Amino acid sequence: MKKEDDMAKQDTSRPARAAGAPDPSRRSLLRGTLAAGGAVAAGLMAGRARAAAPVTSVTPDPLITEVQDWNRYLGGGVDTAPYGLPSEFEADVVRRNVAWLTADTTSSINFTPLHALDGIITPNGVCFERHHGGAAEIDPAQHRLMIHGLVDKPLVFTMADLMRFPRVNRVFFLECAANSGMEWRGSQLNGCQFTHGMIHNVMYTGVPLRLLLEEAGVKPSGKWILAEGADASGMTRSIPLEKALDDCLVAFKMNGEALRAEQGYPVRLVVPGWEGNMWVKWLRRLEVGDKPWQQREETSKYTDLLPTGKARRFTWMMDVKSVITNPSPQAPLSHGKGRTVVTGLAWSGAGTIKRVDVTLDGGRNWHAARIDGPSLDKSLHRFYYEFDWDGSELLLQSRAMDEMGYVQPTKNALRTSRGENSIYHNNGIQTWRVQADGVTENVEVS
Repeated sequence: MKKEDDMAKQDTSRPARAAGAPDPSRRSLLRGTLAAGGAVAAGLMAGRARAAAPVTSVTPDPLITEVQDWNRYLGGGVDTAPYGLPSEFEADVVRRNVAWLTADTTSSINFTPLHALDGIITPNGVCFERHHGGAAEIDPAQHRLMIHGLVDKPLVFTMADLMRFPRVNRVFFLECAANSGMEWRGSQLNGCQFTHGMIHNVMYTGVPLRLLLEEAGVKPSGKWILAEGADASGMTRSIPLEKALDDCLVAFKMNGEALRAEQGYPVRLVVPGWEGNMWVKWLRRLEVGDKPWQQREETSKYTDLLPTGKARRFTWMMDVKSVITNPSPQAPLSHGKGRTVVTGLAWSGAGTIKRVDVTLDGGRNWHAARIDGPSLDKSLHRFYYEFDWDGSELLLQSRAMDEMGYVQPTKNALRTSRGENSIYHNNGIQTWRVQADGVTENVEVS
């Protein structure tokens, strides 16, 4: 494990690991532009937040002193919404897409509203979607899963068959390899929903894949599996057998209920800690082979183009990463000076998060954040940093370290080692500029 002082060192040496239209107002900022002393002093003592001015006002507020409509009339009954829905006042907390990012919405992506969420579990209705051929609508009674290839006994499972195997419950994050991909060449997308929202974190219920492979009997020559989806794109990915036998699941529920159609109903593959493209949805076929298949989504796509023109391939693991979700461009500081809570998410495909540091001044001074809630393997971690804001301009960043000692690198460190031609595996440190009026924007520091 690296020492605490090593948090300032960026890990860019590992060859197989990284360790809306463009907004013209986005720009690079020099560290020297930050007003001297103000924001730095604000963050030196997080405990001062407890001594900040009280939230309540001495002026009588009619919203508390007078009877409101919701006090006066009966609310809706239990039959108002047989399937529970969010409050109408939360109607803005939805997935969104970026019109210019893909040619259409059938083969497209939308983004989880990270800025509006808390804790570590993503509600099912706002988990981001990635489609290669639209969301298939499949009758579970008509769905089948086949295992064949280098096995002793080819098998075909119905959903009822799968339900008879021992099942487990595991919380994992799923991150698209292209998450933050539009930021490789500079700040573009103004909101953490768009820069980091290709991720969600849910509890999956399913059958360990190794149990199904054991049922079929993998031959000694079997070293890889090919997973195929039942959607119109015929999505396929090669996965090493050792990973399949380790922690992969064939999942049919998320957060206690059946998978949503857009998340692969009735059954999907779960490949913990590895890029989301490998988590094949609408899973229909698993073929065991002796080498990778070199399919479209692992050759022409989901490789990392380097300055030399060569591309890294099979960079499956999602490296240590974090982002401040609030304040952020879609969640500006609206309360003015005083007690302020910074919060965000950190994760790593290598395991748990051991530490998150937060800076208020673009990296001059770092402060240990408080990780709250469960710390689970290959799962999102929620962090907080409380301080007393004096109204000075802020340059907010977070930097995570995982249990293996890997430290989240800067964007410039990544560009130095990998260039600017990539789309995937950008886990660089994100910067938000908070102005004196609380307005927040996506910038970079140099």
